[in-house]
Amino acid sequence: MTSTTLETPSTGKYEQPTGLFINNEFQKGVDGKTFETINPTTEKPITSVHEATEKDVDVAVAAARKAFEGEWRQVTPEQRGRYLVKLSDLIEKNLDHIAAIESLDNGKALSLAKVDVGMAASCLRYYGGWADKIEGKTIDTNPETFNYTRQEPIGVCAQIIPWNFPLLMWAWKIGPAIATGNVVVLKSAEQTPLSALFAAKLIKEAGFPPGVINIISGFGKIAGAALSSHMDVDKVAFTGSTLVGRQIMKAAADSNLKKVTLELGGKSPNIVFDDADIDNAISWVNFGIFFNHGQCCCAGSRIYVQEGVYDKFIERFKARAEANKVGDPFAADTFQGPQVSQLQFDRIMGYIESGKKEGAKVEAGGKRHGTEGYFIQPTIFSNVSEDMKIMQEEVFGPVCSIAKFKTQEDAIRVGNSTTYGLAAAVHTTNLNTAISVSNALKAGTVWVGQYNMLSHQLPFGGYKASGIGRELGEAALANYTETKTVSIRLGGALFG
Repeated sequence: MTSTTLETPSTGKYEQPTGLFINNEFQKGVDGKTFETINPTTEKPITSVHEATEKDVDVAVAAARKAFEGEWRQVTPEQRGRYLVKLSDLIEKNLDHIAAIESLDNGKALSLAKVDVGMAASCLRYYGGWADKIEGKTIDTNPETFNYTRQEPIGVCAQIIPWNFPLLMWAWKIGPAIATGNVVVLKSAEQTPLSALFAAKLIKEAGFPPGVINIISGFGKIAGAALSSHMDVDKVAFTGSTLVGRQIMKAAADSNLKKVTLELGGKSPNIVFDDADIDNAISWVNFGIFFNHGQCCCAGSRIYVQEGVYDKFIERFKARAEANKVGDPFAADTFQGPQVSQLQFDRIMGYIESGKKEGAKVEAGGKRHGTEGYFIQPTIFSNVSEDMKIMQEEVFGPVCSIAKFKTQEDAIRVGNSTTYGLAAAVHTTNLNTAISVSNALKAGTVWVGQYNMLSHQLPFGGYKASGIGRELGEAALANYTETKTVSIRLGGALFG
């Protein structure tokens, strides 16, 4: 079977695809393997889905290659855009249902899952608008030559997405790849395959030809590794940890030197100056770290507060964090659901214990929440030093550390004292401070007076170990095109 009947608390029973989506059809894996996906709220299995092995990767890549060299080449840019817009419309039509699937499989609050799905639809529509605007240039070098460039699709693109924003990352990857004329084999995270598979059936409904978008479920060490090293994959795009990003880059180099874009980890500084509106700053700092249970690559996990407001900030931030509602993701007032898995829960609790052992002070949280499900209390550490594990490594959970700084120069120095460079934020009412500190921070995105406010129109990606290339905005299109130069001789022979 390649589907099963499931039920969500908010939308009731539905038919959930469980097969591998290849050539516009759901199919069993070649070896017939399956794996369970777990409900992080109950710690119990939801269902099993078909597992892609190396053999299935070969099948999916072959389907994509056939589409790229065949029917897809004849589809006009305008029609590519129409397909993406239709897919966006279908996702919006099914928004409540897809959001419920994400909350069931990932554990995120339903209210926030609905925002994610809406943003996914908007992203696809945005790139649908770009599809017929991929343009080259004419370049005048001399009167006897006519030169022009073409932006051509790369070809078969492998895309490997994470579990923290399942459908949103699905859209971030598919949108620019399809707009520029590529074909896709996308592997969802093994922890959260369900929304990607449900959305896959909408691909066929939107009218995409077979083989253009293929969605497979599987494990990173098997299917992800096979995609990264596949000799007929022209490009791999990955969102996830820096550790795995290094492995993918090496596999790409060791195989056919395929193009690589990486959106990786972060240890982002959230800097609060004495003159900040403290109520506004606390609201955004809280959202910056505890949004999505802290499972966010750009989470503001290092909080630096200027010494004049440090004590007041800690007291009020503790109260704000403790007011966050942790619980059932389907409850209307829930802000923070469970962590995604037992493995992630254990990893986060390990970092909390490390912070305690190294001498950091627990200002709030620091323990498991409840007795069932992978819930962790919103946790705040103070009395931290820059060399502590919780200050240097990405926790990827509802855990933050607060440190004090004196001057603007201090803030910039500690803000940049990390191997990462994905995001940062500055809270101040002084425009000069906002601009000068933003310019000095080595981060791909700097928010001022806010946090986690992403848009499909704005480029997103990292400095240093936080990645290569940019997602979103016009910038993402460059990740999926090759520039071809054509130079035509108009004059006579030069050399007789």
